[in-house]
Formats: sequence, structure tokens, C-alpha cells
Amino acid sequence: MGPGLRRDDGEFVEPLVNTTSSALTNTTGTIALAGAGKMGGAMLTGWLAQGLAPGRVVVIDPHVSPEISALATQGVRLNPKAQDVGTVDTLVVAVKPQSFREAGAALKAFVAPSTLVVSIMAGTTIAALEEVVGGAVVRAMPNTPAAIGRGITVAVPAPRVSAAQRDITDALLRATGLVEWVEDEGLMDAVTAVSGSGPAYVFLLAEELARAGVAAGLPEQLATTLARATVAGSGELLHRSELPSATLRQNVTSPGGTTAAALEVLMANDGMHPLMTRAIAAATRRSKELAK
Repeated sequence: MGPGLRRDDGEFVEPLVNTTSSALTNTTGTIALAGAGKMGGAMLTGWLAQGLAPGRVVVIDPHVSPEISALATQGVRLNPKAQDVGTVDTLVVAVKPQSFREAGAALKAFVAPSTLVVSIMAGTTIAALEEVVGGAVVRAMPNTPAAIGRGITVAVPAPRVSAAQRDITDALLRATGLVEWVEDEGLMDAVTAVSGSGPAYVFLLAEELARAGVAAGLPEQLATTLARATVAGSGELLHRSELPSATLRQNVTSPGGTTAAALEVLMANDGMHPLMTRAIAAATRRSKELAK
């Protein structure tokens, strides 16, 4: 039995196994990361942690953080001139969507028709990427739990993306969590609304649970601690369990008990279902409006 954790109840829990390392180290060529902010930086950290050679990475960002700057000592190249790098094999675009067209003009110098271009920008279509940057484009939507290796990313390839390029994309994205592939780009607006923006909804739940606890008489610090631990623990249980979320909910709910009383409010005709439906619809519409 390999290294792992033993819980208080004595049950042995195997650690999560990430098989990305071999996939990343088996890729070849230079990888350029345009935009090393929170999401781009999380991806870069994941790549290096999974064994990608720092010397293969070029970071293009006029405002790199001290943490990213420190990676230069490991061999990561920061803001080299295009003529000193030449064409890159893979370009990952993680700039702010509103800055894309301005930044894209400079990025185009790194891209050849055969270059794999992976975008994680919300609302930026494959067509816009092909127009501004070129290359073989994969559009992807990650979410912020990528920062701890627990994100989920949905990706859609342009028709000209090869099987090998799809494998490279999968390896790069899987360094920060799960990856799902779709073939219909039209689904990406709803993906953005559900998983891309989804962490904010969960954090709001923790906020409101704490506020409701205070309203019920709990000290603010205790209510905050209870809400954070409950949301985090429930998320981990959902992650580890193979049971549907509805079953997990039902397992907590005794007929006529306190949970049932609360769920009667949350599941009423004007409760969480119609509210979440409207919220996702609003986010989906906004994603479409932002499409370039």
C-alpha cells in the first residue's frame, strides 16, 4: 500500500493520483503562456509541478508577479522578443478578454499555421481567435479551483486541431484538474455560466449561510466558521462519493426533521430551483453578449 492518509475512524484513504506528469513530459516544443495572472499562473504552476521542463516555457506578460518572476531562476523565459523565440509549438492565451485584440496583434508573431493555440478567455470565440492570432485553436473554460488542482475545464477544438494537439491540450489543462471535451462551441456559454462562474455561487452560499446563522443568534465568527467548514466538507464528500447529489441530500434529511423544514423553504416554487435557473440563464446571456 502506497503513501496515503488514515482518518480518525481508521479507514485508509489513498491520495489523489495525477497521471498528467508523463503526458506533459512526453510533449515536445516551446510552450508560450500569454497572461500569467491568477488562472494563467495556476496553470503554469501545475505544469512545472507535473514535470514540464521550465526551459520549454515562455511567459508573455508585461506585469508579472514576483512569484512568476522568481521562476526565471528555474529557466522560465520572461517576455523575450518574438525574434529570439521564433514560432512556438503551443500558445496558451490567458489574457483578459477585453485586452485580447490589442495583445493578439503582438502574439501573432509567435504563431504559425501549425501552432496549437489554447484560449481560456471567457466569451472569446474560436473564430475570433483564428482571426486575431491564427493557428489551430482550442477554446477552453477553466474555473478558479484550478489554483489548488481541483478545477474543471471544458474544451472545444476547432476542426483543424489534430488528435496529437488535442492530447497536448488535454495534458496542459489536466494539470489543474478534470477536463471535459465537447464538440459544439455553442455549449460554451452555458459551461461558463455553470462551472466557470460556479465557484462564486458556492462562495455566496457560504456567505449567506453565515449571515443566516448570525440572524438565528450565533456569534459572527462561529457562524462563519460553521458555514465555511460545512460548504468545504460537503464539497469534499460530493467529490469523493459516487452517489448522486440528490441522494446525498436525501441521506441528510430525516422526515419531519430540521433539515426537512429548511428544504421545504429552499425547494418551494419560489425557492432555489427557479432562482438558480434565472441566474444561470443571466450568466449564459452575458457570455453570449461578450462573445467576440
